[in-house]
Amino acid sequence: MKKKRITVKIDTTYKYLRLWNGLFNLTPKELKILAAFVDINRAQPQPVKNACNIDIKKLVADKVGIKDHNTLNNYVKRFKDKGVILKKTGDYSLNKLLDPETSSVEILINYAH
Repeated sequence: MKKKRITVKIDTTYKYLRLWNGLFNLTPKELKILAAFVDINRAQPQPVKNACNIDIKKLVADKVGIKDHNTLNNYVKRFKDKGVILKKTGDYSLNKLLDPETSSVEILINYAH
């Protein structure tokens, strides 16, 4: 069995999310908005109980150029449906797979000829 190792340099949240997008099938605009949610949640001084609360949505809307933060409710629903945001006891959290704390991701592909 042959093995191939691929190392991907990750220097933005958007690039990190794009790497995993094969699992979630997000549009480019959804990726941009999700990256803003991830970055803004990570920038909070304390962990946020609800990753999609009104204050976070206002910051995300401002960052991505959406005038009405309520428009993001449509994206939150899509993210929940696609598994990138999880809802538990009324609060939303980001899927743990989407934690860009790592500086690189290594993918090992095993294949036989």
